[in-house]
Amino acid sequence: MRINQLSDRPGASRNKRRLGRGSASGKGKTAGRGHNGQKSRSGVSIKGFEGGQMPFYRRLPKRGFNNIFRKEFEILNIGQLQKAVDSGRLDGGKAIDEAALKTSGLVRGRNSGTRVLAQGELTAALRIEVAGASKAAVAAVEKAGGKITILQPKAELNPDGKKAKKKAEREAAQQAVLKAVNKADKKSEKKGDKKPEKKAEKKGDKKSEKRPEKKAEKKADKEPKETKETKEVTQKAAAPDSEKSGDGEDSQGPTDA
Repeated sequence: MRINQLSDRPGASRNKRRLGRGSASGKGKTAGRGHNGQKSRSGVSIKGFEGGQMPFYRRLPKRGFNNIFRKEFEILNIGQLQKAVDSGRLDGGKAIDEAALKTSGLVRGRNSGTRVLAQGELTAALRIEVAGASKAAVAAVEKAGGKITILQPKAELNPDGKKAKKKAEREAAQQAVLKAVNKADKKSEKKGDKKPEKKAEKKGDKKSEKRPEKKAEKKADKEPKETKETKEVTQKAAAPDSEKSGDGEDSQGPTDA
């Protein structure tokens, strides 16, 4: 036997069906896709497209929001606990915590914790330590002689972790910046108290010197031209009178002599 004589078992492989080769083949015109054009192509999704008009999912109003910090609990009923104790998956004599519930297969341990609800019946006295429980579930467990302990939520930051250290560094840097700003403000206030007084004194002296001169100049400018002309006329008229009076005195002198 040679390699070219080897073959698979009869019926193990079949020839690929040829598409688009006439309606007699069974996979002719639409080649088994049922549509022509865009709907017959691969990689096309037009489920929400409505021909260009506003699609329905965009016409609907928005309601509420999704809290990214929400806590999602795994639900566990007291009836399930009783079945697990009866079947031996849980030891009723020991405290039942999250780890015990996970090993028994009652919860997966993926979410924020387990919350116990009151559906079913519980007869065994169990000590349960979970993240949450309803009031009815707490009453049912206590009625059976057991106790439910609600665990406190985990701390958001580990004091020795990287996030806590970075947060402390940021706070320290912010405090240092605030201190520096406060010091600069105090210094500016001290300097500002001294300089304005001196500046005010100098400005007051300069203004007091300049104001009288400016006022006198302004008054002189404001005097009307008519008053100046009248003053000049009166001065000229007074000059000849004084000369006449002088001549008379001189003439009287010799007569007395």
